Parts: sequence; C-alpha cells; structure tokens
Amino acid sequence: MRALLGSQDMMDIVEDGYTEPASKEAEGTLTEAQITTLKADRKRDCKAKSIIYQGLDEATFEIIASAKSSKEVWDTLQKTYKGADKVKRIRLQTLRGEFESLRMKSNESIAEFYTRVMIVANQLRRNGETLVDMRISEKILRSLDPKFDFIVVALEETKDLETMSVEELVGSLQAHEQKVSRRSDDRVLEQALQSKLSLNEKRYEQGGTSQQGRERGRGSRGRGSGNAETRGRGRG
Repeated sequence: MRALLGSQDMMDIVEDGYTEPASKEAEGTLTEAQITTLKADRKRDCKAKSIIYQGLDEATFEIIASAKSSKEVWDTLQKTYKGADKVKRIRLQTLRGEFESLRMKSNESIAEFYTRVMIVANQLRRNGETLVDMRISEKILRSLDPKFDFIVVALEETKDLETMSVEELVGSLQAHEQKVSRRSDDRVLEQALQSKLSLNEKRYEQGGTSQQGRERGRGSRGRGSGNAETRGRGRG
C-alpha cells in the first residue's frame, strides 16, 4: 500500500490528513483559493481511500468501513496490524523454540526428519523470519542421530555449507543412509545364515547321537539273547 500510495504522491494526505471545515457555514467563509485547495484535498483523499480499499480483504474492510477520511482509514489499519504484529512476534518466538528443539528420532529416516524441519522452517518464513539455507543445513547436521556422526564430520570438512543447498545436503545424507542400511541388511542376512547352519549342525549331531544309541541298544539285546540260549543248553 505504501508503494502504491507513494507512486501516486498521496502518502502525505494519508498520514497527515487535511483540514475539513467544521460546518457548511464555516466552508462558506473560505476564500476562493482555500476552496480550490479544499476541493483538491478532498479529491486526493477519495483517491487514496480507493487505493487502500483495493488492497483489503472483506474482513478487514468491515473494520474501516465507517472511516470518513483516508487518514482515519490508515490510522485504524495501523492499530489493527500493530496487534497482529504482536501476535506474529509471539508466534515467531514459539516457532524459533520449536525449530531449535527439533531432533532426529532413532527410528526416523533422513527424509522424514527433513520433512519435519522444513515444515517448521516454512512456517518461520511465512511469519517474517529470514531463514537462509545454511542455517537449515547447520540445524539438520546438529540434530542427526549419532549413527550419522561419521558422515556429519566428513561433510563439514569437505563441503562448503555456505554454497551447498539444503537439497544437496539431504541427498548426501540419504546416500550414506542407504549404504548403512545395505550393510545392516547384509549383517542380518549373514547372521540368519549362520544361525541356520548352527541349527543344522546341531540337528545333525543330535541325529548321530540317536543313531549310535539305537545301535548300542540293538547290540545289547543281541548279546542278552545269546547268553540265554547258552544257559538253556547248559541246563539240558
């Protein structure tokens, strides 16, 4: 609005206003030059109000609908948005605290954490906070799970965070995350195979022991039968 009003050379009438005669009788006492100036001021004031009205939504227009001059409209808007600015400052303080307290969860992926960070970052920007990529990148690196400590050190030593975009940083972190995930999957598979081999060996050993037991049992029964026969022949 300031830009539009300034381009039409009307900020003075909006901020300072003009003197309106107290009554028709008082207006009748003005000189011809004063009347000419009054008409010009009224015309400029109407034009200024028209410009302001064009920039308002319906709810805000209702607030200033009863205002009689562009100065009255302007003063009302300033008071209204001064309260809105206070609310915005409080909101910004809350969002700043939320942004600084963000930490990556142990079971969270890089993509999920990045999404949470950007949601708060975009809310900060919408509320007037100046938030450059470097600040977001530093926040992400500070708040990662300890399992990413190695890649964080490597990135800080080899990359220029001032020129590196947040998207590039996240891409590097995701590449490292995939490597770690593949190694973890390989270890799990290896452990599963080792467990299976150990189980098979145990079963094999148990099977061999059982077989030997059965063979010993049959041998004992055979010897017992032979002795009985021998004892029988002896008695005969």
